[in-house]
Amino acid sequence: MSRLVLAFRCFFNILFHGALSDGALTELHLSRREAAAPKAAAAAAPAAARPPSDGALQILGILQRDSRLVDFLMEDIAAYSDDQVGAAVREMHDQCRDSLRRYMTLQPVIDGVEGTFAKAPASDPNAVKFIGNVPATPPSGGTLRHKGWRAAKIDLPTVAARQDVSVIAPAEIEIE
Repeated sequence: MSRLVLAFRCFFNILFHGALSDGALTELHLSRREAAAPKAAAAAAPAAARPPSDGALQILGILQRDSRLVDFLMEDIAAYSDDQVGAAVREMHDQCRDSLRRYMTLQPVIDGVEGTFAKAPASDPNAVKFIGNVPATPPSGGTLRHKGWRAAKIDLPTVAARQDVSVIAPAEIEIE
């Protein structure tokens, strides 16, 4: 359950602030990148016309369009039975997974079997979060509890210049 809460925290940090909070970075054992070299920043300036939050808003809009995820999250589901919620979530789960696969390639950080011993990747210490009784000097490995996820490729569609990406889903008015 804590992974789910962390996932939602990260999602909404990116959605509303364009970056992960310091607390989320700490929980994920990540650090902020250093500023790029001046030449690289100058060359990349024209391409960075959109704020970083636009991509997060665009993904949220895609998940709303394809599976009504925002409608579900904003709905008060306390009055519904577990069976009703489960039935609604099953189809939504498939639709959200298909949408993510269409626009992103996700890969596990550690491609191993959960519950078995795994070594931490030495190349990126921020890719692993040690949990449990962690000594002062983290060990080289331990029991894999979660493989982690890494975005290997992101291929979002181009947004029209006049489109307001803050509108995740337009209001619908029926004309009779």
